[in-house]
Amino acid sequence: MLRTWKLTLELEPSSSVPLFVQLARAVVRDIERGRLSPGDALPGTRALALSLGVHRNTVDAAYRELIHQGWAAAEPSRGTFVSRALPVAAPRGFGGTPRQRMPARPGFSLPQEEVAPRLVTPPPRGTLVFNDGAPDVRLAPAVALARAFRRVLTSRARTALRAGDARGEPGLREALAGMLSRTRGLAAGADDVLVTRGSQMALFLVARALVRPGDVVAVEALGYLPAWDALRLAGARLVGLPVDEQGLRVDALQALMAKRPVRAVYVTPHHQYPTTVTLTAARRMELLRVAAEARMAVVEDDYDHEFHYEGRPVLPLASSDRAGCVVYVGSLSKLVAPGLRLGYVVAPAPLVRALAALRTVVDRQGDAPLERALADLLEEGELQRHARKARREYQARRDVLAEALRGELGGCVDFEVPAGGLSLWARVDESLDVEAWAERAASRGVHVTPGRAFALEGRGPSAFRLGFASLTPQELREGVRRLALARPRRG
Repeated sequence: MLRTWKLTLELEPSSSVPLFVQLARAVVRDIERGRLSPGDALPGTRALALSLGVHRNTVDAAYRELIHQGWAAAEPSRGTFVSRALPVAAPRGFGGTPRQRMPARPGFSLPQEEVAPRLVTPPPRGTLVFNDGAPDVRLAPAVALARAFRRVLTSRARTALRAGDARGEPGLREALAGMLSRTRGLAAGADDVLVTRGSQMALFLVARALVRPGDVVAVEALGYLPAWDALRLAGARLVGLPVDEQGLRVDALQALMAKRPVRAVYVTPHHQYPTTVTLTAARRMELLRVAAEARMAVVEDDYDHEFHYEGRPVLPLASSDRAGCVVYVGSLSKLVAPGLRLGYVVAPAPLVRALAALRTVVDRQGDAPLERALADLLEEGELQRHARKARREYQARRDVLAEALRGELGGCVDFEVPAGGLSLWARVDESLDVEAWAERAASRGVHVTPGRAFALEGRGPSAFRLGFASLTPQELREGVRRLALARPRRG
């Protein structure tokens, strides 16, 4: 890759080391520490000689030595470049020893880790991934989004590119409030909405605003680890509550509250993560009553509300909240694409202002051009049209996965076809080791996530969460076939 490079070096004319060697060593050091990469252009000899105040012959000599040592290569009519043939361990020269770009360990102590690192290595190319419920980027409305971007950057660049509101672009907050009012029953205005870079930022800010070190926060015993990490980093002590076929056990929450104060409860009531069950109407009413009486916050993560296939979607808890207890978190990333990081929080305006103040510490504002473009797509109905098309496609894929599982694994896997969402919760016969099955599946080019990944404590259930939205019908059938071939023997 060609790029301009400027050498910052003080040569020592009085040194016993010749100037051309000093110069060559400086170039080697910059290659070793990663400032220069294979293929990068070195400055022209005339320009470098002028900037350093040395004779051009000195630079010529340094470059010849670099070429001789294998650090550089001359290309006729183009110039001198860092050698593209450099091996991983760089060649030795001038008495130097190749070094890593950065030290392997910091030279200072680090605090004890509060959250285990969760950086995931992508599976090998060609692997069929049953993820946790991501949409298919191949279906994203890329043309409409690009058109909206172009319109924003050409006709409204003066407003879209300047510093904006930490709460998010006003037009998008207004459009989101309108959408949530029409489709989810939330009586919210623009001042009740905070736009964030994805729902994870929203959860992190909410945790910081609500929780003080030592506060007890109740969570579903099977649930979403990144949300738990955000709460733990804020100092929360997490207590898991059981989930059954009707969703979160509110009676277990009441039993916990009888023993100790509970600051908040984090729930996924529409399609419980990961089991996909819907919190029943009776439990919703009871949860809201309990929260209002105790003045307890309810953090409602409605991560995939757009995707409901049978009957009418259940309205969020926030639509029935009259006490101001519910903090509603949502996202457009599931609707459009995972790489488009846009989430939001809907809450009483004083909390939104507190969240915005916290946000400015780590992120002065969001992506104003993106937010303005998405506001346009919402106002024009483009995202709503995309949601309808995606909903039909994902329902068809859900049915393909269910049919394939029945045909290939009907004797050892049990499930209910989910009424909505982008994943299926497959319960596995307990005589089969799901961890071993997942490992064997990976060797056959299919990735599945076992129940342990969703458990607050212990081994977790004998189950897989199988995301179906990001795979085509053909890929789904092939993935299940490979999964069946990888099935271990019964214990």
